Amino acid sequence: MSDYLLDVRGIGISFGGLKACDGLTVQIPTGGLHGLIGPNGAGKTTAFNLITGVYRTQMGSVTLDGVKVDHLRPHEIAKAGLSRTFQNIRLFSELSVLDNVKLACHCRGRHTLLGTLLRTPRFVAQERAMTARAIEMLDVFSLQHLAGEQAKNLPYGDQRRLEICRALATEPKVLLLDEPAAGMNPSEKKALAQSIKLIREQFKLAVLLIEHDMGLVMDICEKITVLDHGCTIAHGTPSEIQNNPKVQEAYLGEPATA
Repeated sequence: MSDYLLDVRGIGISFGGLKACDGLTVQIPTGGLHGLIGPNGAGKTTAFNLITGVYRTQMGSVTLDGVKVDHLRPHEIAKAGLSRTFQNIRLFSELSVLDNVKLACHCRGRHTLLGTLLRTPRFVAQERAMTARAIEMLDVFSLQHLAGEQAKNLPYGDQRRLEICRALATEPKVLLLDEPAAGMNPSEKKALAQSIKLIREQFKLAVLLIEHDMGLVMDICEKITVLDHGCTIAHGTPSEIQNNPKVQEAYLGEPATA
């Protein structure tokens, strides 16, 4: 048994002759908050797609709470306890804020076709429980007053928070956040940082975070892995990453010679 809740070992994939992700290893304990950073095109979102089953890894393994999940389909991985958000927001824009979260709650539902068609007492009770759960989740992100609003009508920052709320409604063991602060203003980013810390403590889960805002990453992450051209070039604490010459070179380029 692994000591890590999420144990990603040596995963990789190539598209033609391009190695988009080459031997990535990330290991996160229960309650851990881990950052995955790198320049544009470094392979961060590809890594998320491999971990969550969107792509089938060509090498390595992904283990969640002691169980291998790299052979499963995305919805099966979500049900196993690994949920994510996306770099480009993927809400059900025509549905209400409440219904977006309720759909995620169905991941843990036990509906049957007959019960749904006949609206049995068990079906009605489950629907009521899911509605209550969804409202509770919206309350965590101060979105409960927008429950009846169409998702597409929310400001950008609220849409980002709604997507995180929807991911949490699946009751994950590990939450993967793909650039959650993208497009947010400084005050929204500060509130987001507090929310990430809160949900980790309140829901007792681990978080893997992709983010370009280095201030946010350095503030909340305990360990950081740095990718460049699909390869891991550094791993360590925020202070170790800040002072790593390879990381500085990846972001800033090689020093000019006199």
